[in-house]
Amino acid sequence: MKTVIEPYRSRVVEPMRMTTREEREGFIRAAGYNPFLLRAEQVLIDLVTDSGVSALSTRQWSAMHGSDESFTGSRSFYRFSEAVRALFGHAFVIPAHQGRAAEHLLARAVIRPNDVIFANTHFATTRENFEAAGAEVRDLPIPEALDRTSPHPFKGNIDLDSLEAGLAQAGRRARMVVLTVTDNSRGGQPVSMANVRGAREICRRHGVPLWLDAARFAENCYLVKVREAEFAARTPREIAGELFALTDGVFMSLKKDALGNTGGLITLDDEVWAEAIRVQLLASEGIPTAGGLAGRDLEALAAALDEMLDEDYLTYRVASTRRLGEQIQAAGVPVVTPFGAHAVYVDGRAFCPHLPDERLPAWSLSVALYVHSGVRTWETGNVMQGRLDPASGAWRWPDLDLMRLAIPRRVYSQSHLDYAAEALVELFERRSSVRGLRFVYRPATLAQFVATFEPA
Repeated sequence: MKTVIEPYRSRVVEPMRMTTREEREGFIRAAGYNPFLLRAEQVLIDLVTDSGVSALSTRQWSAMHGSDESFTGSRSFYRFSEAVRALFGHAFVIPAHQGRAAEHLLARAVIRPNDVIFANTHFATTRENFEAAGAEVRDLPIPEALDRTSPHPFKGNIDLDSLEAGLAQAGRRARMVVLTVTDNSRGGQPVSMANVRGAREICRRHGVPLWLDAARFAENCYLVKVREAEFAARTPREIAGELFALTDGVFMSLKKDALGNTGGLITLDDEVWAEAIRVQLLASEGIPTAGGLAGRDLEALAAALDEMLDEDYLTYRVASTRRLGEQIQAAGVPVVTPFGAHAVYVDGRAFCPHLPDERLPAWSLSVALYVHSGVRTWETGNVMQGRLDPASGAWRWPDLDLMRLAIPRRVYSQSHLDYAAEALVELFERRSSVRGLRFVYRPATLAQFVATFEPA
């Protein structure tokens, strides 16, 4: 059968309100032309993120009703901890209220000024937390990751030759290597197991720990299964077990693949690092057996650590995302390929060739798509990653300026995604009408969350 169907049934529905173009023009103007600042009820289909917006399953709701809300040492924490150890295999389990809180704890506890941290690509909040601790962060993507049309199946890989040279050059300043799986900022691209093995060997030679930013590891494991021949007969859970066995620790948001509306995690084997992180947690997140989470949150997450690796579900998710990508690609929309799992990425510069970088092509496209259709998306390009060069005073723009259509898990039907595809194709047919934007307010860091703009 060619038809893509959801491997679940809907038992609770939430009404959606259609708005007029005139209404949307007013809404986005009042939000400073920042889609992130729109009110949720002003959005028809929300593809701004896949984080914290998953629909919970009957199993998760059932588990939440049996939660233990004791202040410390709750049964819910120990159920969560057992589920984490069974999957990840590390000795210490440290919960946090979300992924960037886990990044913050790790940065405050173990990163020192002048440390160097290497990654395939640091996500924006990871970079901010590590740099705020005084570290120098270096992204080492493979060359194919910078070419949106490259057919390379694992464009999330870290460049192993550059990693070897970088660790040798950094010497004792090298603090850790981080693999982001999947590589969100460069198109949701997976990392191969061969690449993880290669990174581990290099890290061992240099005495540097290898960590994962594992927010979307289940999707990465499924893509390994279908794209890396050695793992074709393995289940996603089996692949995950081998993946985590190659690492010294994991930090992650539990709001993506882990199907949580809240939650973050650090799990590791180093007892000294674990104790330092727990000390930081007490000052900011709460107690070590909660990490800022209620017992019901821990119960829902413990259930999801099993559900997230269901192969039927992952097969559907990847197929649904690919269908969305192929629909708009067939109409000529410039997209990042191969398609990943959690999102489809559109090349803002190629979509809007009439807009120079300083007029923020992908961001302007996101605003135009909302006004046209009520579909909210987000940008992982010039606004998120642009940097001011202190030496020249000029802006440095990233290699790719992308608009991301991130797909919440188990929320939208295929017809919702078909509508989003149709809207984007219609806008592409009159793409020269997309009007550029310029900054009105730009904070020093993480501008995408609070910056405001005006038509240029």
